[in-house]
Amino acid sequence: MDSSDSTHEQSPSVEEKKTSRRPANTAFRQQRLKAWQPILTPKNVIWIFFVLGVFAAIVGGLLIYASRMVSYVEIDYTDCGSSASRESYVQVPADAVQSYWRNDNGTATFTASWKKIENVSHTYDGFEVTGLTNCSISFTTLHDISAPVRAYYRLSNFYQNHRRYVNSFNADQLLGKDVTTSTLKSSDCAPLAIETVEENGANKTRQIYPCGLIANSLFNDTIGRPLRVGVTETNLTYEWNEENIAWDSDRDLYEPLDDPDYDLIIPPPNWRPRYPNGRYNKTYPPPNLKEDEHFISWMRTAALPTFYKPWAFGNETFVAGNYIVNIVDNFNMTEYKGRKSLVITTTGPLGGKNDIPGILWLALAGFFIVMSLLFLLGNLLRPRKLGDHTLLSWNKEPPSAAAKGKGKAPAGPSIGMSTGRDL
Repeated sequence: MDSSDSTHEQSPSVEEKKTSRRPANTAFRQQRLKAWQPILTPKNVIWIFFVLGVFAAIVGGLLIYASRMVSYVEIDYTDCGSSASRESYVQVPADAVQSYWRNDNGTATFTASWKKIENVSHTYDGFEVTGLTNCSISFTTLHDISAPVRAYYRLSNFYQNHRRYVNSFNADQLLGKDVTTSTLKSSDCAPLAIETVEENGANKTRQIYPCGLIANSLFNDTIGRPLRVGVTETNLTYEWNEENIAWDSDRDLYEPLDDPDYDLIIPPPNWRPRYPNGRYNKTYPPPNLKEDEHFISWMRTAALPTFYKPWAFGNETFVAGNYIVNIVDNFNMTEYKGRKSLVITTTGPLGGKNDIPGILWLALAGFFIVMSLLFLLGNLLRPRKLGDHTLLSWNKEPPSAAAKGKGKAPAGPSIGMSTGRDL
């Protein structure tokens, strides 16, 4: 065989392309991007803390200012049923009323009075319920409350975030779907999922609609519209709207029952006084949960034991004057030692009145300023030269060596020691 032929066989005309997993030779892939690595000298640290402190103080001041732009009235009416008079209005205890007025210098004192009215009637979805108790609250607003005006009820010591409570509902049932009794019985709604009732001498199983602890504990006080009195011969009612108070995303979680089986479902225990004989029927059907925005707001459980729930809002200025609000007092707070309040307020640039975020930002500003001063004092009282190699750990003489070398002239660090390199 010719040597040229052998060489030709070992070197093919098409060379195989070599592959490599090495990243491309770019600044980004090879981690050669330009970077700024600041040296934290004492002077730089002092200025950084000082600037952060000034920034936090400005933010805190703005938050406090935004909170002080809000006017509000809060009246705790928990003890109205036990403390209010039946004959005339008596003053509400001072610790049960709070107020803040945007344009007030703090000299005026807000007061309220209440009266208990028994054996009144109220209509729920066309059904009249008698033997109820009204808490009639009279108060005087010291200044106008600019629109939009918000009405809330405030509950305290009510733990909606309890593990069993927060899961006590059935999502399919709330969406209007048909749920079997066995499915509901094994759901998180227990023990308020199904109920055995006696009808015509026989025990029958009924589904509770809507089931669960959250629905059963629905806030069932009814807050009437404020009535302005003492202005003209005809008293004026402040019109507020109880619609559009729930989030649209929450409303999507609810649908009405298309064809309810009245022989299968019954109201929750706490709802039954609002229906004849405690039952649904064609005349008084189950509520349309998608349109019951008080129910929707209640079903959005609160994270803390003290919380606010929206009741209504008004688009007109709440003119200063004397008002009366009648509240159907149904919601029992004494069972768990809680409190309930009526809140009438407005909103500021950042929402309702809340000084806590501003206070926290001011506290953070104080921390930064104090740290800046501490670094400043440390730098003035005990300054040190930057880049002093004698303070490196390997340049410091061990204590044992220092004891042995007593009486000898201290030797300064060598060039190698000061640079950290061997000569």
